[in-house]
Amino acid sequence: MAWWKHSKPADTAADPNLPLIRFEGITKIFKGDADEETRALDNVTLDIERGEYVVISGPSGCGKSTFLSMLALLDAPTGGRYTFNGRRVDQLSPAEKARVRNVEIGLIFQSFNLIGDMTVYENVEYPLTLRGVSGEDRKARVDAALQRVGLAPRAKQRPGSLSGGHQQLVAIARAIAGRPPIVLADEPTGNLDSKSGEAVMEMLRELNAAGATVCLATHNPRYIEMARRNIYLFDGRVVPQPVA
Repeated sequence: MAWWKHSKPADTAADPNLPLIRFEGITKIFKGDADEETRALDNVTLDIERGEYVVISGPSGCGKSTFLSMLALLDAPTGGRYTFNGRRVDQLSPAEKARVRNVEIGLIFQSFNLIGDMTVYENVEYPLTLRGVSGEDRKARVDAALQRVGLAPRAKQRPGSLSGGHQQLVAIARAIAGRPPIVLADEPTGNLDSKSGEAVMEMLRELNAAGATVCLATHNPRYIEMARRNIYLFDGRVVPQPVA
C-alpha cells in the first residue's frame, strides 16, 4: 500500500516460532484506600500471533484499557509473565521499553497526549525525530499520515484549536506515521462522527491487510464482527462471550 508499509523491527525474536505476544497468568491489582484491592486483570493467559486482527471486548470496567496498557508496556503486571516478540518484558530496562513503544507499537488511546505548544504536523513528526528518522523520510511519512486521516489542511494548527474528534485523528496520524508492526487502539472512534469513525476502521483493516497486528478495544458490536478474533473480558478474566 502506497501510504503505509510497516517498519521491520531492528530486533528479531529469540525464537521466531514464538507468538508476537504471550501472556502467562497475567494479573494486575490496584490498591485503594484501606488496602482495598481491585483485580483489573485476573490470571490472563493467551497468545496473539503476528498479523492477527484482535478485538478486546466486554462490559465497562472489565479490564480492556488495562489489558491494552499492559500490551503497550505502559504498565507492569502484579503477577505473571509477559513476553513480547520473544523478549521477557520484565527483563527490559525503562529505556528498552520506551524504544519498543516508539518503534514497534502504535498507540491510539482515548487520552490524546498531544503537545499543545506544537502544531499538528510537529506532533505527528515528534516521535519520528526521537527515532532519528531522516528529515526527508519524516516529511514523507507525516504528509502521508495527515493526508490519510484528512487533516493535511490543518497541519499548521495547534491541538487546542481543534475539536476532540480532530485531536483524535491527530493521535491516529501520529501512531501510523511510525509504521509500527503492531497497532493498539482503545475505542479509537469514540470521539468521531460516524463518517470519520468508518474511515478509521477502514484504515485499521488496511493496516492489518498490509501485515500489521491490530488489537482493538471496543464496545461496538459491528466493529467486533470485523475482527478475526474476539477476546472477551469479564471482571478481568478471559471468558467465553455470552450469547445475545
